[in-house]
Amino acid sequence: MDTRQELRFKKLETAPENNGIRKLIQSQHLRKSLLYIVLGAIAGFGFFYFTEGQQLNTWQFSDSLSSVFMGAFLGFFITNSPCARNRC
Repeated sequence: MDTRQELRFKKLETAPENNGIRKLIQSQHLRKSLLYIVLGAIAGFGFFYFTEGQQLNTWQFSDSLSSVFMGAFLGFFITNSPCARNRC
């Protein structure tokens, strides 16, 4: 007696997904992230200006870059943290 079974496989058809730059640019999440990054940078600059900037007689924009970057990072973190995306 021959107990071998014949294996049959279905052909897997895959269509390329359109996960390009266009989809990324049109996403609502990217727009929200960019908005919060810009608002965070503006808030960081405002924080620098109202705390240290008024005490300096002459200041340059490079003096406030750390505050601007910190504000931008906080704006990015607010929109991309795990809890902001309901994953905590």
